[in-house]
Amino acid sequence: MATTAALLVDCLEAEGVERVFGVPGEEIEDLLFALRASTIRFIPTRHEQGAAFMADVHGRLTGAAGVCLSTLGPGATNLMTGVADAQLDKSPVVAITGQGGRERLHKESHQALDVVDVFEPIVEWNTQIGEPEIAPESVRKAFKLAEYEKPGATHLEFPEDVAATEIDAEPIDRRDPVRRPDPDDESAARAAQLIADAERPLLLAGNGAVRTRASEQVRAVVDRVGLPVVETYMGKGAISDREPASLMTLDSGPDEEAARAIERADCVVAVGYDIAEHDPQGWNPDREKTIIHVDYEPAEVYRHYNPDVEIVADVGAALSAIADDLSAAACSLWCDDLHDRLLEGVTEPPTDGDPVTVRNALPLLREAMADSDVLVSDVGSHKMAIAQSFPTYEPNTCVISNGLASMGIAVPGALAADLAVDANVVAGTGDGGFLMNAAELETATRLDCGFTTVVFDDEDYGLISEKQEAHRDDHTGTELTTPDLVTFAESFGIEAYRPDGWDELEAAFAGAVPSDELAVIQVRLE
Repeated sequence: MATTAALLVDCLEAEGVERVFGVPGEEIEDLLFALRASTIRFIPTRHEQGAAFMADVHGRLTGAAGVCLSTLGPGATNLMTGVADAQLDKSPVVAITGQGGRERLHKESHQALDVVDVFEPIVEWNTQIGEPEIAPESVRKAFKLAEYEKPGATHLEFPEDVAATEIDAEPIDRRDPVRRPDPDDESAARAAQLIADAERPLLLAGNGAVRTRASEQVRAVVDRVGLPVVETYMGKGAISDREPASLMTLDSGPDEEAARAIERADCVVAVGYDIAEHDPQGWNPDREKTIIHVDYEPAEVYRHYNPDVEIVADVGAALSAIADDLSAAACSLWCDDLHDRLLEGVTEPPTDGDPVTVRNALPLLREAMADSDVLVSDVGSHKMAIAQSFPTYEPNTCVISNGLASMGIAVPGALAADLAVDANVVAGTGDGGFLMNAAELETATRLDCGFTTVVFDDEDYGLISEKQEAHRDDHTGTELTTPDLVTFAESFGIEAYRPDGWDELEAAFAGAVPSDELAVIQVRLE
């Protein structure tokens, strides 16, 4: 006999969980001590939002559900932003929250909320483990649904009286993931014919092209038939930006040349594309394009995204089936020399007279990073620059949140990335997003992590200022002041730099990024 808390931890071990990120609380005491007695490491974070972002990025990079834990009430509500981010970014996450004893939940009670009801709109599935006997099934279902394509977040509430109850039960064994069937031959043949008949076909690689590990098949199709490729922000790396077929992302180019290319296209092969990330009205305003939808789920019903063919199957297998029905001469890179012009524009290093902007700094950062190194971007004006102007050569090496698009993800996300991958990691953030979860630097020091945080500092919520200026020729409510971030970082025992000029910035990147130490680089923007 063991407690239900110990049984739940046994279930987590059976799922292969190695780490749980969270904030301790009174109502999860039994669970915390059960974790201590297990092979799983509980990592105390400085805020529940940081814990959820860590689970989010872990899930996105590994494909295995990240786990975050909080107590009831404010602990649970603090998790919600990161959990919702995972849901809209299609990252597998299992959130566990404590709850008071069931004997007090029928009446007004200290810190008690109906957390299951609160989480309902932002997760794939959630439930209260209201009886010890249902713990194994609940945990297995939470992980199965979180990791099933398309993945997302699930939630389990665990009352403290259930956690302390003794039970004799075993976890449910994990099985191989459920696979989608092979693509329909007739649909693949029709898609291939539509591509062959088009004058200017183009492949749009979305989040799913990277998430489903279909990059190899995307690249094989492109190599064989010569399709130009535009990526969404979360599809970066589906094809290497060194390849002549790459037109980078939808908004890349000083005059958004990539957007002009997709506007010229008469046939769009949308691979793993989610309309939550980029509204198709922007590239199909007149609803005249032929659209081929390749994904694990049917397309959303939307006037500007009404595919002529939908192939709902394993994405990689579907692409291979389409390629098999296409001749090598079916397409051509009809975008002239656009790739060369785009890549030259984002790799040219700045010169002494150039202003200090995020876009001008990115070539120096890219030069300091290996192809396999990982950049985790926060949300703000710098995210737009990274999405449009940071060349990406491998899948899952530029992590951008563009579903919920929540500020504050970069530092906790970089911590999770450093634990998950064997590569150097950079957090790219603005001064606004950095200070939302900067306390997780202490968590990073405690875990002996090594990653570089680059803070682009303009003392403003810059993206909102830009939008207000575009609408009203003025801005309000966005101004900030930035503390001495070098002293702030050094107070954690972290190396920190405030470069003056391009040479110093290049040296700071070159010294910090490849090292195994924590570093903070404050880049003052003009």
